[in-house]
Amino acid sequence: MAEDLVLDTAIRDWVLIPLSVVMVLIGVLRYFVSKLMNSSQTPDTKIVKEGQVVVRARNLRVGANFIPSKAFRARKIYYCNEENGLLFVPKGQGQNPQAQMFSDPNMAMDMMKKNLSMIIPQTLTFAWVNFFFSGFVAAKIPFPLTQRFRSMLQNGIDLSTVDVSYVSSRSWYFLNLFGLRGFFSLILGEENAVDDTQRMMQMGGFGFDPSKGLSAEKDNLDITQHDWALPNFEQRAEAVLRKVIS
Repeated sequence: MAEDLVLDTAIRDWVLIPLSVVMVLIGVLRYFVSKLMNSSQTPDTKIVKEGQVVVRARNLRVGANFIPSKAFRARKIYYCNEENGLLFVPKGQGQNPQAQMFSDPNMAMDMMKKNLSMIIPQTLTFAWVNFFFSGFVAAKIPFPLTQRFRSMLQNGIDLSTVDVSYVSSRSWYFLNLFGLRGFFSLILGEENAVDDTQRMMQMGGFGFDPSKGLSAEKDNLDITQHDWALPNFEQRAEAVLRKVIS
């Protein structure tokens, strides 16, 4: 049977609160440091143009039923023509984002700066937490949990008799690391929130290939079926009015 523990208030004052405050301050400091390290670059005109083409084609696909069939076919040919369509990408002309990154030293440098601004603070903070706060039971979650959460909430504590709702200091560090994005969005703004999960996902890639977006949107536009909504508009309006009146 799981044992109930009585947590000392000194753990709250010297472990839980300092750890939470330090994680918030490190997140704010990382935001300002990364903002200073970012170099202002002029966007590539070709990439911006291709992005706008994808947006226009998507708007055409969404609102296809609100224009006549002739107009939709003309716009579809304009975007999807195999000779000079805006969404058509010839084979062999797609950009390799990895080669593009290594050919542009500024892009590689910016990516390295972003990774360092995430890896270095996390490594130092985890070493600090592991050295000073390892082995503490820092908090208790006010609702019961299943045994599957034990490895996530009690990292660093090898006691199977402790209830799963108790959180170790090391697990509290990870909860703050991945769970403070909503708080950062309040104090820094939604677009400036520090999201470690998203940064970790970005570390596995080397960039974005715009040609894939063009090809995907071309395939979506090719299979779009046109059904003009105007001829049946009066019947649908009449049906809606009959329901309202009745």
